[in-house]
Amino acid sequence: MKKSTLMAVAIALIAGIVAAAALWPAGGRAPTVEAEPIRVGILHSLSGTMAISERSVVAATQLAIAQLNAAGGVLGRPVEAVVRDGASDWKTFAREAEALIATEKVDAVFGCWTSASRKTVKPVFERYDHLLFYPVQYEGLESSPNIVYTGAAPNQQIIPAVKWALDKLGRRIFLVGSDYVFPHSANAIMKDQIRSLRGEVVGEHYILLGSTAVDAVVQAIAAARPDVILNTLNGDSNVAFFKALRAQGITPQLIPTISFSIAEAELKTMGSTDFAGDYAAWNYFQSLPGADNEGFVAAYKARYGADEVVTDPMEAAWIGVHLWAKAVETAGSADPRAVRRALQGESLSAPEGAVSVDPKSQHLWKSVRIGRILPSGQFEVVWSTPKPVRPLPYPGYRPPQEWEAFLDGLNARWKGNWANPGNTPSIGEASP
Repeated sequence: MKKSTLMAVAIALIAGIVAAAALWPAGGRAPTVEAEPIRVGILHSLSGTMAISERSVVAATQLAIAQLNAAGGVLGRPVEAVVRDGASDWKTFAREAEALIATEKVDAVFGCWTSASRKTVKPVFERYDHLLFYPVQYEGLESSPNIVYTGAAPNQQIIPAVKWALDKLGRRIFLVGSDYVFPHSANAIMKDQIRSLRGEVVGEHYILLGSTAVDAVVQAIAAARPDVILNTLNGDSNVAFFKALRAQGITPQLIPTISFSIAEAELKTMGSTDFAGDYAAWNYFQSLPGADNEGFVAAYKARYGADEVVTDPMEAAWIGVHLWAKAVETAGSADPRAVRRALQGESLSAPEGAVSVDPKSQHLWKSVRIGRILPSGQFEVVWSTPKPVRPLPYPGYRPPQEWEAFLDGLNARWKGNWANPGNTPSIGEASP
């Protein structure tokens, strides 16, 4: 090859490198085309009763991964997602979690919604000393070194909402929930708190997860005439429940409801007509002001469509991916153990505001908000904490060992499951 030709090739190569460097964010690592991908798992219900909530969380997780890859990946390597369907079935979640770790060889898993699914996969992650990022508010009473909890602990959702309800809506409370570990545990916490604040629980009723047999609970609410309903139903049981409330003449003006698992995506799917005027407690709402949230919402809509909405669990899932990526860069490795060490005290300017990993519990410091549902399906924030709240997974109403005994009792009652399998009586249970 002639010397002039070699010089031209060298100049072109240098120009290409300079151009690539100009596109790469300051401080980042230039991606390598041949680099082996970092594989991560996404484990959510794409079918069954929980798909109404979990499909959109998968989409938000994939958005975060796409953003990482668009910026050059992590450690200069692309991130590749392996998606598995938990199918709203706890044994399926456990089986798929093990397949992601042992067969697919992923370095982290982002997934689960219900506490029944999380508690079922928890032993799998602990046995393999692996890492799960769990994106949903929950009942607490747990802290595992193999789980990063990016949703709310009880003192970051349930407990503030009960205090607000007693102060603003009334003292007589009716509890309704799905028949599995989260609603039972959340309601135990609520009952302790309501008693301590001299409120009154006038009814407590559960239906099987996914059931539409809501007539008995609605009739019980109509008879009890509470001041407020605290709702821990999950999945599409909420559709039947709210339609039955309205058919009974129970409106937000007569008896308001505060829900703990209904957000913008559920309202979009179910229609907001039957929900307008009621409340939900979360850390994040799509309507929050600020450049970080505006960018998050715009990115999601650009990827999935202008009519799409975002929710608290979706944002918490997005946070989990970006916190994981920061920890991988800090550790210089995607190994779950190294990432777990690097996560201690890690922080992020998130769409909901500043969040940081509590090194003691691997939960996040988060702000708390209560929103009123608007006819548009969005939320008007009516109350919020002035700054992020430290996570306390174990409410102080009982010592941790008492909470553990409470959970063991539920598990034994359901024959080793974390949800009523359908053949065990429960408090105020409606037939399936």
